[in-house]
Amino acid sequence: MHDGASIAAGTGEQLEHGGPIVTFFRFVPACRLPLRADRAAAGTMPTRAFRYCEAMTSASAFGWYVFPPITFSLMWDGGSEIFWTFRGEDAWFPLRKVQFPGFADYFDKTAPAELKSFSPPFLAAFKEPGVVQIWSGLIARTAPEWSLLVRAPANLARSQGYENYEGIIETDRWFGPLFTNVRLTRTNIPVEFNEEYPFLQVQPVHRSTYGNALDSFEVVSELGQLRPADWEAFRTTVVQPNVDTHRQRGQYAVSSRRRRKQPVPAD
Repeated sequence: MHDGASIAAGTGEQLEHGGPIVTFFRFVPACRLPLRADRAAAGTMPTRAFRYCEAMTSASAFGWYVFPPITFSLMWDGGSEIFWTFRGEDAWFPLRKVQFPGFADYFDKTAPAELKSFSPPFLAAFKEPGVVQIWSGLIARTAPEWSLLVRAPANLARSQGYENYEGIIETDRWFGPLFTNVRLTRTNIPVEFNEEYPFLQVQPVHRSTYGNALDSFEVVSELGQLRPADWEAFRTTVVQPNVDTHRQRGQYAVSSRRRRKQPVPAD
């Protein structure tokens, strides 16, 4: 059930099953579709960092921006009460659990009969003080064994009024609301979520890269335990660039970009 607006996103290459890594489904018609994250952090990255710091630009571009489905504001009294309002509304309302404006009726008109009245909530206040769950208006489905890391946008200036909790959703198995939890950090001041500014970045992660897979690692606690190959790698990475008087700035960035353009060898 969706309004026909969906977006399939991938890495430019087909996966084994022949489809994209992730497909987004827009349940709330008013919400903006996800946008590929920007290497320049939506134009806010310093020019020197954009030109020479491949680590920053790669992190900024990893994944997709997700936007609030409407401009709305939250206000926390510092205790148990949270209030909310939204674009076009002058009043403030106590927040417990609310639907996106007009969405419940739209859902019931569109969904199969047995699913009516099960429209996901837009906002929900938790029992923990100042914690709110926010639905993006989207649902995502990923390729088998792929999940989505949901986090604050990388390298974008963050609101001083709230903090994002990060989470990994196994969206290859769970076809439910793409949501996030935030903790309000200011009291008695409106905290705005603007529909034109991303409040989330979702990044595909393979299941093999988290969980029990991380139990297998090697710790080298002393310099004397480094192998000759390790020292050679250190020399190439750290020493050689500092003694090469003809070295141009941004060589790491150039080599990384060149490697991305190279075709992946077939098995």
